[in-house]
Amino acid sequence: MWKIAVLPGDGVGPEVVEEALRILALLASIDDFSFYAQEGLVGGAAIDALEQPLPAETLELALDCQAVLFGAVGGPAWDHLPAPKRPEAGLLGLRKGLGLYANLRPARTYPGLVGASPLRDELAAGMDILILRELTGDVYFGEPRGWEKGDGEDRAERAFNTMVYTPAEVERIAHRAFRAAAERRGKVTSVDKANVLETSRLWREVVVAVAKEYPDVALDHLYVDNAAMQLIRRPGDFDVILTGNLFGDILSDEAAAITGSIGLLPSASLGEGTRGFYEPIHGSAPDIAGKNLANPLAAILSVAMMLRHSFKAETSARRVERAVEEVLAAGYRTADLPGGQKRVGTREMTDLVLDRIREAATAGKPAR
Repeated sequence: MWKIAVLPGDGVGPEVVEEALRILALLASIDDFSFYAQEGLVGGAAIDALEQPLPAETLELALDCQAVLFGAVGGPAWDHLPAPKRPEAGLLGLRKGLGLYANLRPARTYPGLVGASPLRDELAAGMDILILRELTGDVYFGEPRGWEKGDGEDRAERAFNTMVYTPAEVERIAHRAFRAAAERRGKVTSVDKANVLETSRLWREVVVAVAKEYPDVALDHLYVDNAAMQLIRRPGDFDVILTGNLFGDILSDEAAAITGSIGLLPSASLGEGTRGFYEPIHGSAPDIAGKNLANPLAAILSVAMMLRHSFKAETSARRVERAVEEVLAAGYRTADLPGGQKRVGTREMTDLVLDRIREAATAGKPAR
């Protein structure tokens, strides 16, 4: 039996996680597997209940499970708190505590949604990118960091963060990127700022060395500012983008915007072994929480990534992805998606995906 830690979090997190679990339950009956889901507190929900964003029991639960299904954290109710006490600290703590160093963020344009992209159709059509973002280094975790206050002043004299990478940290994420590219279109674009940052010079040296072990995968390099521009000018030319924590955070959201909605994009955070952490990349959206407006597809597609990476259930993963494609192609849209003639809510969108999965399984259609 698969054991899954379920961490709904805040805002729309509980809603989209509930829908994702409905998908998982149907697949279990079709593909003959069983799972046990245990819920835990994280983020603002944990602060309200236990006065901390990541309770020890939540981290222990995650460590005891094969996979974590995560919703979202944050909201205005906790914005006044210092950074270590805010809901987002719970997410960072989970990534660090679970040793999740590789964040996989696929970004693709669906045929029925090309017109939703802010780019011209001919630029957006066919975009299919996998961003490999290093997740446990860089300025997010580098030391020293902090604030220094001047004498007799309320405001800070200065604030500082430290960007740090070691060769081992770069090497392990680079290997994942090259392995992923070998199973896709055979190209890695490494993004850095090697013209001004020592950490990026180290990054580039290590990536070049790792590339020699993958002669069938092409490698090129872009400075991050140029990469941001080229993502807009020629998104279809990218295959796998390999980059650090800070740059990856920014570029993956840019890629998400090109697809037409951040509500469509899943993610997987992986370490050594098969344990993974799966979450939609959208935020908690507290303004629409509880209104049946949130798009559940990113959370549902995160379940597909969980099935593929943690449980090696490729057939089940493809059932989900095919069903999502068919529902979007049929013109169904949640509030965040432009176009289409058939507006539906959170629950109804999930019902449509469930129907497509059932129909395909009953008809004996192979998962693509």
